[in-house]
Order: sequence, then C-alpha cells, then structure tokens
Amino acid sequence: MFDWLNSLTFGLTALLMLIGLFGQLIPIFPGIVVIWVTALAYGVVTFSTGSTLGWVIFGVITVLMLIGTTIDNILMGAGAKQGGASWASLVIMLAAGTLGTLLLPPFGGLIAMPAAVLLYEYYKQRDWQKAWKAVRGLATGWGVAFFIRFGLSVIMVILWLVWHFVV
Repeated sequence: MFDWLNSLTFGLTALLMLIGLFGQLIPIFPGIVVIWVTALAYGVVTFSTGSTLGWVIFGVITVLMLIGTTIDNILMGAGAKQGGASWASLVIMLAAGTLGTLLLPPFGGLIAMPAAVLLYEYYKQRDWQKAWKAVRGLATGWGVAFFIRFGLSVIMVILWLVWHFVV
C-alpha cells in the first residue's frame, strides 16, 4: 500500500540532494544547507529519526553542514591573510559581505567581499599589486573551501543513503 509513497519520498529526497550537491557550482547557492534541510525533512516525513541510528546519522549530517557553512569564511580569510591582507581588512571584508548580501541579494556579498579587500588594502598600502595579491589569496581560499564543502556534501548524501537503506 505505501510502496509508492516510499518510492516517491526516496526519489524526491534524492532529487533535492542532487540539486543541493550540484547547485554548489553556483557560488551563491547554499547547496550544503539544501542537503541538510532535505535530510531533516526526510527524517520528519519518514519518522526514521525515532531510531538511535537515524538520530546519529542526522547528527553527523548536521555537524558536517555546520563545518561546511563556516569553512568559506575561515579559508577565505586565511587565504586573504596569506596574500597579505591585514586583520582590519578581514573584518571589513566580513562586514561588507554581510551588508552586500542584505542590501543587494543574491550577488551583493559575493561582489562586496573581494571589493572591500581590494579597496582597503590599496588605501592602506597604496600598491595595487599588493591589494590584488590579497584578493587572489581570498579567491584561492574560496576555491579550496569549495572542494572541501563539495566533499562534505558528498559524504552527507552517502550518509543519507545509509540512513535510507539501513534504518
């Protein structure tokens, strides 16, 4: 009787997780959060979080999502710092990213962060090459963060598959 419902739930969850996974290729798309929300919805709809293993798997998925969502800022800041950006530049970058996202969604933060680093570092050092080096460091940190986030997302999807087929 419920076989079609289980198949529909599995198919819809798999589709949304794939959208989250491959949506990360778009810099502003919160793919890892989409995967987490999908896992949460799956647990609620299937009631499989009632088992201990379901809760453990969802807990691990949650931790991976939290790591993945914070890794961008950490690695972007570390890359910019390695590229010569000052601590003040990093604080300004985070503020600009937040304001840019709020005032000009969806691309405002994506544009504001490197622009803030470039302009502040040029203002501080009066050297475009040093300012661009800090921005390249920022971009490198973001690139590394992307690969880590994507890898964590793949692990999250695999954990959901284990959850579906084992629990």
